[in-house]
Order: sequence, then C-alpha cells, then structure tokens
Amino acid sequence: MIGALATPALYRGVSQLAAPAIDLWLAHRRKQGKEDTARFAERFGHAGLPRPDGRLAWAHGASVGEALAVLPLAERLVAEGFHVLITSGTVTSAQILEKRLAPGMTHQYVPIDRPTAVRRFLDHWRPELAIWVESELWPNLVLGTAARAIAMIMVNARMSERSARRWRGMPRLIKPLLGAFSAVLAQSEADGERLQALGAGSVSLGGNIKYDAPPLPVDAAALQRFTKELGARPHWLAASTHPGDEAAACQAHAALAGETPGLITLIAPRHPARTAEIADMLRARGITPAIRSRGQAITPNTEIYIADTLGEMGLLYRAVGTVFIAGSLGDHGGHNPVEPALLENALLAGPDMRNFDDACTALQAAGALTRIARADDLAATLQPLMTDTARQRQQAAAALATAGALGGASDRALTEILRLIEGPGNQARAHA
Repeated sequence: MIGALATPALYRGVSQLAAPAIDLWLAHRRKQGKEDTARFAERFGHAGLPRPDGRLAWAHGASVGEALAVLPLAERLVAEGFHVLITSGTVTSAQILEKRLAPGMTHQYVPIDRPTAVRRFLDHWRPELAIWVESELWPNLVLGTAARAIAMIMVNARMSERSARRWRGMPRLIKPLLGAFSAVLAQSEADGERLQALGAGSVSLGGNIKYDAPPLPVDAAALQRFTKELGARPHWLAASTHPGDEAAACQAHAALAGETPGLITLIAPRHPARTAEIADMLRARGITPAIRSRGQAITPNTEIYIADTLGEMGLLYRAVGTVFIAGSLGDHGGHNPVEPALLENALLAGPDMRNFDDACTALQAAGALTRIARADDLAATLQPLMTDTARQRQQAAAALATAGALGGASDRALTEILRLIEGPGNQARAHA
C-alpha cells in the first residue's frame, strides 16, 4: 500500500529529508573501510578529476562484475572518439579498475542518490551518453540524467521475478524510471518481458556483455612461481566464495583427501576482508591454511590455500584446471562461469546460477559444466575430475570452446548506442 504511493517527487523529497541519516550511514561505512577515504568527496558529486575535452560517455556499474563487464564496450566507444567515464560504488571495484583502465577511460565513485550530489556530478561531467549496466536504478540519478536530455541506454538489463514483484508494488515510481531509457537491451527474453511489463519501452534482446571480456590478465612471473608451488599435486579451486561455501569446500576436501593423496583445495573469497573468519573456521576443523595475502607459500604440508588477493583471479584460473563456481549454493545467484571457462577449466556449480542462466545452459549442453543440488554432492562430483585427467581435460576444452561462442553483446550495444546518438536531435545536443 505504501509502495503504491511512491512517486519520483516523493522519493526526491524523502531523500532530501533523510540527508543527515545518509551522512551517518556513509560515515559508518567509511569507518568499516567500505568507502574510499581519499576519494570520499566523489560520493557527494565533487569530481576528483577535471572533465576531459570532447565527447564523453558515462557508464555506471554497481560493483566489480558490472564495472569490468563494460570495459570491452568502453574500448569500442574510445575507438569511436569518446572519453569514457566509468562509475561504481565499491572500493574493490575502484581498486581493480585502477589496474584495468585503458587510455581514454576514467573512474569515479557514483554519487549518492541525493539531488544536490547528482546535480553536482552532472554539472561537472556533462556526458553526452549514459549507459546503465544491468539495473541498479537510483531514482534521482536516473531522472536527473534524463532531465538533461542525455541519451540513456540500459545494457545487460536484468529483472528477476523477485525484483519485479517488489517493483510492481511501486508502479508510479518504476514506470518513469524505466521510461527514461531510450533503449533497453535485455540479457534474456524473460528479463525483457518483465522490464517491458514494468514500463520500459524499446526493449530488445541484447545478450550479456560480460561474455565479451578478454581472458583475465596475469603477471607471468607470479604465475610461474605459483604453478611451481602447486607442482604435480591434484588441486581444485572454489572461486568467489561466500559464507557457507568455505565450509562446503572444507567438507569436500576432507572427503576426497583420503583417496586423493596430496590434494590441495584453493579458496578464493569473494570478499577478502573475510580471510580471518575463514581461517578461524578451518583451524577449528583441524586445518591450518596458508594465506596468500600474508605471503605464505604452499608447502608439502599445505592442505587448503586461501587466495585472498585482489585482481589475481586470472592467475588462479590459469593455474588450476577445475573450478567450483561459488555463490551458487546459497541465495547469491552464482558468479560468471565464462571467466574460468575462457582459461580452460572444467566447471562445477550449485543450483542457484540465476545470474548466468544462459551461459550455464550452453556450458551444460556442451558437457563443460556439472551442476550439483547441494553441498554434500560436491566431493562426489569433484572426485572423477581429480582422478581422471582425460575427463577433466575434455570438460575444460569444451568450456573454452563454448565460452568463445557466447560473445557479441558489446557489438550489439555499440550499434544501438550509435543509432541513438547519431540521430538528428542527439547530433544537435552533441554540437551544443
């Protein structure tokens, strides 16, 4: 009932009245290390850099995955003569992007969704084009951008049934938000249907730009050292783990270790700040892990290795041959299976891979990905991949071939973007 009363004007008024509470919340996040102290002013719309001359395209992605996903599209826009501003909201995304941005690209933190911060941000950057990656819809930011007649497109557009149910309770808010976009490129037909039902216009199937990303980078010398430490011992990786995933990995390790001499289980937590928590859990189970961020090497006695450094998934995916995609046992929707597939890994995942259903369907059909129903199934599914080298290599080769065929969404997005901005009205705005 309350949601039915929500309108852009009401939201704007509430966000202004809530300014003191938002400031306290941000200060608390800052103390927790979830905000970048050195660049904190960017969250209030104060630019940390001057605006470059010429045409500027702005792309917003909520966190690491979305921000990295836009890089192939950003490269195409740079080639078209744009400077590309990428915004995100997390410290981790900023740290990783710092190492990945090519010439012609800039990162800033997205402003908090208050009218003054949004206005300050847009006044400074004056983008000709705004690209939303997926569907993090901040009302003041979306509508403030649209009010300036900036061409807006949503790529990788997603709308789960659960999110759609929430938005259906706020029809007077969601309809103008989605209606602000000149084009919406949905990840799947189901996403497109839900977005259209909620008020989006000009919806088409665009696919997933995350699948256009090149293989994750690696430091060759670090990879050589790491593979030397692993040696010929059997090993597997639980990638991007969340609470509960590490316990499942430990349980699988214990079940496999007796029949797989020398087994090493690698755990790469999604959030490295949880390293101490994970290590304590392992010690309580009688295992003392080696921890990468502390410079601890893999020794003959190492059973479980916590790979908790940022920006090294490219190293891990190259060093191992079998990857369990974590975040798929609980309620997280899984993580990108194409990244390890592009680096030739046999794949396993739990039941909840809703964020990447299309890729999982293709990988399963090719025999590259095995799904498990629950954590207790992990050891039994890993066992043949640990003992049958030919089987593991066959699945890994199928993963590589399938991943290579999933791309193309960035090209489709670029075609739509150029159509939008090269129209007569947009040409006039660009000239002005």
